[in-house]
Formats: sequence, C-alpha cells, structure tokens
Amino acid sequence: MNLLGVAFAMGAPTGGAAPQGGAAAFMNFVPLIFMFAIFYFLLIRPQQKKAKEHKAMIDALKVGDSVKTAAGIHGKISALEDQVVTLEIATGVKIKIDKPFVTTVVK
Repeated sequence: MNLLGVAFAMGAPTGGAAPQGGAAAFMNFVPLIFMFAIFYFLLIRPQQKKAKEHKAMIDALKVGDSVKTAAGIHGKISALEDQVVTLEIATGVKIKIDKPFVTTVVK
C-alpha cells in the first residue's frame, strides 16, 4: 500500500456518523454568548439606565434647587450656564462646578 492510501485510511472515521464541523464550531461559542448575556444584563444595561437617569436629572436642574455634588458639597443653585452650575454653599459664598458633578437633587 502506498503512503497516500495509508494517510486516507488513518483519517477515516472508525464507525458511526462523522461529526459535523458547523455544529461543533457553534457549540464552542455558546459559553461566550452566555457570558456576554450575563455581562449585559448584570453590568452594561443597569449602568446605561443609571447614566440616562443622571442625564435627565442634570437637564432638569433649575435655579433654586438644593443639590449635592460628587464631592459631598451641599448647596443651592444660584445660576446655571451650559456646563457650569453656580452653587451658594453659605450666605454670600458661591462656587462654580461642572454640571455632571451634581449627583442628586436634595428635597
């Protein structure tokens, strides 16, 4: 027998049906798809929802609102600009901060 015949004989299945390459390749990606779904529902989606709520809160700010900043400073909004908020933190003491650093509106 020549070497080519031996090579074909060694690669032939020994019985039963030959495995299908497409299904086996897809089964290798199932755990990755499952892990992405877990990351999406536990990490990505809640973070996007929280960012959307924060943006809506920032857009709804108005003069006179009492707010708390990311640094923990409490104050009342005395002026609003495009990206800057002027807070009065004590009588006659005003500071300017960027709008995204306002974390909550205090009631």
